[in-house]
Amino acid sequence: MSTTTAPVKSGKGLEGIVAAETRLSDVKGDIGELIYAGYNINELAGNVSYEEVVFLLHENRLPNTSELNALKQELASYRELPAGVVKILRELPASTPPMHALRTGISALGCFDSTADDSSVESAKKKSLQLIAQIPVVTAYFHRLRQGKELLASRSDLGEAANFLYLIDGVAPSAQKEKTLDLCYVLHADHGMNASTFSARVTIATLSDVYSAVTTAIGTLKGPLHGGANEGVIKMLKEIGSVDNVDAWVADAMAQKKKIMGIGHRVYKTLDPRAPHLKKMANELSTQLGEPKWIQMSDRIAEIMFKEKGLNANVDFYSATVYYSMGIPLDLFTPIFAIARTAGWTAHIVEQLADNRLIRPQSNYTGPVGLVVTPIAQR
Repeated sequence: MSTTTAPVKSGKGLEGIVAAETRLSDVKGDIGELIYAGYNINELAGNVSYEEVVFLLHENRLPNTSELNALKQELASYRELPAGVVKILRELPASTPPMHALRTGISALGCFDSTADDSSVESAKKKSLQLIAQIPVVTAYFHRLRQGKELLASRSDLGEAANFLYLIDGVAPSAQKEKTLDLCYVLHADHGMNASTFSARVTIATLSDVYSAVTTAIGTLKGPLHGGANEGVIKMLKEIGSVDNVDAWVADAMAQKKKIMGIGHRVYKTLDPRAPHLKKMANELSTQLGEPKWIQMSDRIAEIMFKEKGLNANVDFYSATVYYSMGIPLDLFTPIFAIARTAGWTAHIVEQLADNRLIRPQSNYTGPVGLVVTPIAQR
């Protein structure tokens, strides 16, 4: 007598399924709010630095001045890469996409850490800060190597955003440029149980290592339906070409049911709360640089999509214009997302380890049953 098991509750793409409890961030999609450890993103943006957000996510509170200075010094002390990792980056083809190089570089870092498999919470906390400091350096070093440029030593007098810009450009950034990238880091630092964060928690829940968990997250972020979307926005704007072409291009895209990059969000049913901050920066940069067409095109696309489909612009829509206006190469957009999100990934990794249970969801089998094997000669 055969028995059947009742199907478990499921949602395609795990939609509506609660996978964990977290104190780190909350995405209120129905009302368009993002909370980091109790603070609305609108309270944090423009009022705290990225390093303060790192402290907040890892310590559950904002730091005082001495704690912030200590954190900055600690991060600066971790920036130097093992010579073996630099050698690996040198051997990569110049044509390697930066996200591939970043994934490889972070995985390689684990090979040069003799304590990589220490899964204690304290060890994970230290490795987390090391990775927050080293991921920008891996990204910048590969970028300079593929251009045939010399590698620069990090500057301990510069914060995380400024040091990254220094490493890729070769000169210290202006105060405005540093402030802009720092705010982008703040806005991207964490975002609930997004795909890359979930994948990091799944990996660390097996009691793997922090390097493997972050490598998993990078591989997940790489996809165009996650972090790779911001590159798609600029490609779209370049294809459109000018503000005069926007209406016809969007109408044609909708007729062909093409996805409009940077519009709509899996969770937010209203405006992405990060988008207005990035839109403001995009406007400021366009005014300073005398190249307003990118933000003008973006605004017109957003206007049409809201009117026609009721869809709002998301964080990728305006971050792409911000990065492009800053002169950052297109294929570094997603690595910058990864740099910022490492704060959240690592905080989730530590949180998972502190109260760990293997993440093992079920699936509903939809295939046939009762098949009988036919001998190979008769198939």
